[in-house]
Amino acid sequence: MKIVFATSNDNKLKEVKLLLKEKFNIISLKDLNHLEEIPEPFKTIEENSAHKAKVINELYNLNVMAEDTGLEVKALNNEPGVYSARYAGKPPNAENNMSKLLENLKNEKQRAAHFKTVFTLIYEGKQVQFTGILSGEIAEKRSGNNGFGYDPVFIPTNYTKSLAEFSGEEKSKISHRAIAFNKLAEYLMRECKNA
Repeated sequence: MKIVFATSNDNKLKEVKLLLKEKFNIISLKDLNHLEEIPEPFKTIEENSAHKAKVINELYNLNVMAEDTGLEVKALNNEPGVYSARYAGKPPNAENNMSKLLENLKNEKQRAAHFKTVFTLIYEGKQVQFTGILSGEIAEKRSGNNGFGYDPVFIPTNYTKSLAEFSGEEKSKISHRAIAFNKLAEYLMRECKNA
């Protein structure tokens, strides 16, 4: 079954393909030669995710999934949230984003945070959303070379290492994206059986 993943982010595409293990044929925006970025004009992760799915579904009339992810830090009133990718300004830059985050938390003892991913699936004309949350805290400095985004400064609850110190396989078992995506995959499997 072919489903468009409305992303141009190769890291996210790789992560999702790893989770699917060939159950579905996932194609990206690049495969559709859709090179322009889809705007994220809304104030919530849910709305931005739904908007991206709707845009691609209407343009190509294909089954589509889209996701939006944000890092929400309790002490910063849930910043950076929907602005996670461009927290330090445009163009998006992970190093600058982490530097700004660590600076904003410099004197903060309360470092609780969570990643939140919302997948929106438009399948056979029906829209459904799936949420995944990974709780943890922000480290005082970067560690690890795997992953992307804020992974080097995020330590999941019950672990002593950052997400960037996990292998891709290890991360795919616990990540916010994996949690949301597994819900989506279960839904699709049920829908396929019932079709």
